Amino acid sequence: MFPGSDTGIGHALAKYLDNLGFVVFAGVLNEDGPGAEELRRTCSQRLSLLQLDITNATQVKEAYLKVSEKVQNTGLWGVVNNAGILGIPADAELLPMSTYRQCMEVNFFGAVEVSKIFLPLLRKSQGRLVNVSSMAGGIPLPRYAAYGASKAALSMFSGVMRQELSKWGIKVAAIHPSGFRTGIQGTSDLWDKQIKELMENLPADTRQDYGEDYLLGLKSYFLRMPAYCDADLSPVLSAVLHALLAKRPEGLYTPGKGAYMSLCIFCYFPLWFYDFF
Repeated sequence: MFPGSDTGIGHALAKYLDNLGFVVFAGVLNEDGPGAEELRRTCSQRLSLLQLDITNATQVKEAYLKVSEKVQNTGLWGVVNNAGILGIPADAELLPMSTYRQCMEVNFFGAVEVSKIFLPLLRKSQGRLVNVSSMAGGIPLPRYAAYGASKAALSMFSGVMRQELSKWGIKVAAIHPSGFRTGIQGTSDLWDKQIKELMENLPADTRQDYGEDYLLGLKSYFLRMPAYCDADLSPVLSAVLHALLAKRPEGLYTPGKGAYMSLCIFCYFPLWFYDFF
C-alpha cells in the first residue's frame, strides 16, 4: 500500500511493483488527477487506486476499510509511506510557521497516522513498514530546516517502530534518498508565488538584513535544483524492493549519490569539518 502515488517515487514504485506482479494499493491525493489516470491506463487490474489524503483521518480510515475488505484474513504485506511535500527551501529564519506546520503535517503526522491505522493488517502477515525519509532527515542541510526537521522526525519514528514491532515479526526500514528528480521540487510559477508571499510577510528589519538581491536569488536556486537531481529513480525503487522482500532488510537505506558518504562524514568527523564540507 503506497500513499503518495500521484507523482514521483510513489508513482514510479506503483508501476514498478505492478510490473513485477505485486498486488498494489496506490493511494493518490486526487483520484481524478493525471497521475491516477496514468496508473489506470498503464497498470494491470491488480492495482487498486485509493483516494488518500494522508492528512485527512477520514480518508485514511476509509482506505483501511477498502484494503481490509480485499485482503481479509491474509493481511497486508507492506506499507510504504512515501507521500511528502518540500515546502519552500530557504533559510530557517525566513520560513513562515505555516511551512513548518505543513511539512510536519504531511511528512510526519500523515505517515504516523497511516502506520498506526494499517498496523493490524501488517501484524496479520508479519509484513513490512517502509518509510521514505530523506538525506535531509539524517544530516542538517542549509535551507531545508522545515523539510529536514519533518523527515528527521519520520526517521526517528521509523527507528523506534523497528525496535517495538520486532516482537510481532514486523520489519521496519527507513529510506534516505539523496537528490532525485521527483516533481516535489515544484515549478517556476509555484516558486514565484511562494517567494512573493515569503517576501511580503517578512518583518522589515529581517528583509533589510538579508537584502533584496539575496531574497530574489532564492528563486534561481530553486530553478537550478532539478539540474542537481538524478532523474533515474531505480536506486530508490531497488532499495524499497529489498526492504519489502529481503529476509533480513536493512534498517536504513541510502540510495543515490552522496547520501551514504555525507551521513558518514556527519557521524564520524568533527562538526566543524562537516559544516565546512
